Amino acid sequence: MSPQRNADAPHGLTRREVLKGAAAMGGLALCLRESGRIVLASQAPVYGVAAEPGGAVDNPLVFVAIHPDDTVTITVHRPEMGQGIRTSLALVVADELEASWPRVRVAQAPADQARYGNEDTDGSRSMRHFFEPMRRVGAAARMMLESAAAARWGVPVGEVTAEHQEVRHHGSDRRLSYGELAAQAARESVPRREQVRLKSPAQFRYIGQRNTRLADGADIVCGRAAYGIDTRLEGMLYAVVARPAVLGGKVAHFDAEAALAVPGVVKVVEIPSYPPPPQAYPLGGVAVLARNTWAAIKGREALKIRWDEGPNRRFDSRQFGEVLERAVRNPGKAVRNDGDAMAALRGAGRRIEAEYYLPFLAHASMEPPAATARIVDGRCEVWAPVQDPQGTRDLVTGLLGMKEADVTVHVTLLGGAFGRKSLGDFAGEAALLSKAMGGAPVRVTWTREDDIRHDYYQAAALEHLEAVLGADGMPLAWLHRSASPTEDATFTAGAEGEDSSEYGMGMINIPFRIPNIRLEVPGVPAYARIGWFRSVYNIAHGFAIQSFLDELAHAAGRDPREYQLALIGPARRIDPRTLSDQWNYGESPTLYPLDTGRLRAVIERATHEAGWGRSVPKGRGLGLAATYSFMSYAAAVIEVEVGAGGKIAIPRVDIAFDCGPQVNPDRVRAQLEGACIMGLTVAKHGEITFGDGRVLQSNFDDFPVMRISEAPRDIRLHLQPATFEVPLGGVGEPGMPPIAPALCNAIFAATGRRIRRLPIGQQLKTS
Repeated sequence: MSPQRNADAPHGLTRREVLKGAAAMGGLALCLRESGRIVLASQAPVYGVAAEPGGAVDNPLVFVAIHPDDTVTITVHRPEMGQGIRTSLALVVADELEASWPRVRVAQAPADQARYGNEDTDGSRSMRHFFEPMRRVGAAARMMLESAAAARWGVPVGEVTAEHQEVRHHGSDRRLSYGELAAQAARESVPRREQVRLKSPAQFRYIGQRNTRLADGADIVCGRAAYGIDTRLEGMLYAVVARPAVLGGKVAHFDAEAALAVPGVVKVVEIPSYPPPPQAYPLGGVAVLARNTWAAIKGREALKIRWDEGPNRRFDSRQFGEVLERAVRNPGKAVRNDGDAMAALRGAGRRIEAEYYLPFLAHASMEPPAATARIVDGRCEVWAPVQDPQGTRDLVTGLLGMKEADVTVHVTLLGGAFGRKSLGDFAGEAALLSKAMGGAPVRVTWTREDDIRHDYYQAAALEHLEAVLGADGMPLAWLHRSASPTEDATFTAGAEGEDSSEYGMGMINIPFRIPNIRLEVPGVPAYARIGWFRSVYNIAHGFAIQSFLDELAHAAGRDPREYQLALIGPARRIDPRTLSDQWNYGESPTLYPLDTGRLRAVIERATHEAGWGRSVPKGRGLGLAATYSFMSYAAAVIEVEVGAGGKIAIPRVDIAFDCGPQVNPDRVRAQLEGACIMGLTVAKHGEITFGDGRVLQSNFDDFPVMRISEAPRDIRLHLQPATFEVPLGGVGEPGMPPIAPALCNAIFAATGRRIRRLPIGQQLKTS
């Protein structure tokens, strides 16, 4: 049986259904092939995409189907988690195809590296890496339709033009719809790369325009959209899992008698524990399978389990803070060393020193993890809200001992993710439980408590900075030690301290003109599962560096805006490779040099729009922060009001943002607004703590997210104009890093009190 779904919902289409439908109806199904190898474009870099190590467009298949009823189905291969990529990538194809957007339907690609290339939605890369390839597919389809029309009319192809989903002959004004041409166009030769005619930006109808209908908007509003928890299969069982509270723990013994007595409970199954790492393997534990989720939850409550808690049972986040302190107060591995910072710090001048702390953070996306799996005739199908479909497919393949070709991962909509759903351990649980039940479909549901207690956490970090100021108040030396567990620990046993990609996030590539700079990364072990979090290590680095700059400016008696602009200096382009031989962020440094002119511009724009320097009432202050991350530039000015008892109100936030050209400006704005709210949540509330190896938080009562009453009264977004000659930057993540430091700098301006430890919590509360 196929999963139950709304037949009209575009995400419900599978690739097989689109292919079968196009063939049966005589439609056009397009994929580009070259020399028998699936390609989208040649490997020559376009906007440098193919030159980006580890993140290049390799061999993606982007699929377009045109049906006789004149509808167009565009398959999107990047998962949708609220960032709007199902709309934006489809818009790009539709624009070059000259499709009519109301007639476009969107299908979601299943996991398939060979056909679609990299499907992992991480690192704010989807549009950066696939803008040009998606354009080429749309343009090639348009040209095939034009060739078909010219052949039918017996006229030169130069006399016909495709526009508004029909092809017109200039001489006679004859017209044919795409649906009428689909069958014939399918027999046309696919244009070679050098033959593909792309539009000029002046010809774009959708790209760069505002107020575009979301591909899934109506389904979401009307409740038809299918998320991970919405999958329904005939005969499906519902499961919840009791997992070890301590990382590395395992079941020593369990008694299932009471659980099996709960009405609706069908079976209790032990899931094996895999010693950490490896990667995204399930934590293990005991699963309760039932006829409904509530029965499964009650059955889990009735389980009697004795745990072997393993070597991490004494992990305590307060003691871990002491580990971080020792790490940053002693020399560590140098990753950048300009001049002789240590000698300069011992010399004459005013010395400033500060430490900034970021705690462990849970993602707490609104949709907790959920996945469904079934095994039929030796083949496994999985339905899950995952950011990395191919990684999930690899995981399931390994767990079940199957061949890759025998595992299919269907991607549902993701109700938020922020990096958590890049790792598909929950899908692995569903696959293992289906196998245990003889292939019967099983849906695993995580409760909110499961989600917060068993996350892949943003790593805690302590940032130690020192500077010595010259007679002019400008720094002569800069020392920065960043102590944090690495995400590599999730994949490699014994990995300690930030790796080159992690300290490459806003630490090693500081754009300041300082003669003596030393950056160090000490080794720090991981006792928790560390994963990707929205903007990852840019958050801690940005908080520390931008807060420290504000401290230096006030110590020098200078305006923070003018001080930072003076440190940045005139516009110049910095190749990060010149800063350190250990820089390896995985993006092309020739395509994305750090452009200090663009950084200056967002600072100047944000401060101008916010009225920087204006008089504010007592108890109010303005704070500034600016960061470069994911190849985009963001500056935030936050106005804060600190009232009685330290209560914080935020009258206004101004964000200036430069991501190069904006393919879908509405989604850029939505992402910046969301990043602002999430950044404020992290700054005010976010903290995961451990005691006796366990996470001490469990739900939104002790791990709160920002409420509407706390939100800024006014968020003003200022997008920098750019032509399509400029490479595209990321959007989903770079709005977050400047928020926490801008807020804390504003609090200092309002109260004279420095916040160096997040979350702010009750630090401003007075007796």
